[in-house]
Amino acid sequence: MTTYRRSVTFLALSVTAAATALTGAVTPPAHAESAVPALDWQPCAASGGPAAQECAELPVPLDYRNPNGPRIGLAVTRLRSDRPAARRGTLLVIAGGPGSSGVQRVTEKGEQLRQETAGRYDIVSLDPRGVGAGAKASCGLAPQDRDLVNLRAWPAADGSITENTERARRVAEACARNGGERLRSLTTANEVRDIDRFRQALGEEKMSAWGVSYGTYVGAVYAQKYPQHTDRWVLDSNGDPDPSRVAQGWLANMAVGADDRFPDFARWAADPARDAEGLRLAERAEDVRPSVLALAARLDREPKESTTAGVPLTGNRLRQALQNALYDDDAFAQLAGLIQAARDASAKPVLPAGLDQPLTDQDAAVAIGVVCNDVRWSGTTSSYRRAVAADRAIHPLTAGMPVNVTPCAFWKDAPVEQPTRITDEGPSNILMIQSLRDPATPYSGALKMRKAFGDRARLVTVDHGGHGVYLGNGNACGDSTVTTFLTTGTRPERDTYCAN
Repeated sequence: MTTYRRSVTFLALSVTAAATALTGAVTPPAHAESAVPALDWQPCAASGGPAAQECAELPVPLDYRNPNGPRIGLAVTRLRSDRPAARRGTLLVIAGGPGSSGVQRVTEKGEQLRQETAGRYDIVSLDPRGVGAGAKASCGLAPQDRDLVNLRAWPAADGSITENTERARRVAEACARNGGERLRSLTTANEVRDIDRFRQALGEEKMSAWGVSYGTYVGAVYAQKYPQHTDRWVLDSNGDPDPSRVAQGWLANMAVGADDRFPDFARWAADPARDAEGLRLAERAEDVRPSVLALAARLDREPKESTTAGVPLTGNRLRQALQNALYDDDAFAQLAGLIQAARDASAKPVLPAGLDQPLTDQDAAVAIGVVCNDVRWSGTTSSYRRAVAADRAIHPLTAGMPVNVTPCAFWKDAPVEQPTRITDEGPSNILMIQSLRDPATPYSGALKMRKAFGDRARLVTVDHGGHGVYLGNGNACGDSTVTTFLTTGTRPERDTYCAN
């Protein structure tokens, strides 16, 4: 599992954080800027990445209210067009998360994107605050509190949220003690400002962009704040931009996303072709779901020793493995193998990457900081308890996790600044692309983003499952529609549909 996938998965669109000790809203005056420095580009080719990839460091104000005050450095990268005569501008890759590395994303996808767009662009990206080798964030969390199945607040087997509530408060207090001003600066609004500073450093009046997952929200906010600097804007796998909920709403929507997506896995797991692989879970697709739910319930009662010492396969760890696997068809085989091993009394399950050890403190802190700084999370302990009970009954695959209490509930000073409302005011230069069965940013939420943009956007709906569409799932129609827009500027005249 790549860092990109891991961060997006953790996001759900993330949970966590706190800060009774952190102070000060970051609401800078308009255009309070210091001089933009030149970028000192150096070769930084990584294994498996483009040989021509370059990297630099972009200094940005820690607090944009004080543009000449303390700075932090952000890692930035570029892959220059290999066809100078065809070049028309710069294409920004906006990674997901919060917590994904834009530098790594260009390492993974840059060459493919450069070839797909026929050298029309220099491909660029940046690591958001706290990510990668740049200025690091920290909450000083204990390893157990960085375990994905704890950060994601899966309720106890009986539906109790007592332990979740205690952990949420503990994590919140740790972030408040240890995060400081750097953690407090982790917001979508600041990422958008950092992107615009990057644009200035590149000497570009306008940029095009490809944002994925949480990156679509960053891209949408940028398009709202700096519409005059947007060229051709692609938003891939979109969430509901409701400014009153933002990440809390994204997380809650994952219950619907899992239900939308699971039938794809069930059909795959019941296909007779799985027999030869030893991965067929049932003879009929409709029997896969109750079988998986029953296995998770059994593991709640009797966790099974795994190949990772001290980390058994529990019901919640299986549920989390399921959520991770729903992102990508290529992960189905690993999930089916895990289920088969859990069923086999003589086998020790091999836990998927990301579930066999805690997240790093840095990764956890970034996701925590952004989602909890951006919006005030509503709810009381009793209301979370009621929501979990109701959600477990309606959406047993996610067992109440998406609406459970998180450390954000104990963040006293959120939001750092008021979230941006996405509107139809601005140029009509946005192309949205969306899977019909997305487990992380379900189609129903994407339709709300589409409605918010009005005539500024067109939506390409792809009859496929998974998260991340363009250059991600092999749908030729979807890929062609996005590529045509990026290379020629031509969008569909109206919202359009791509069959699987």
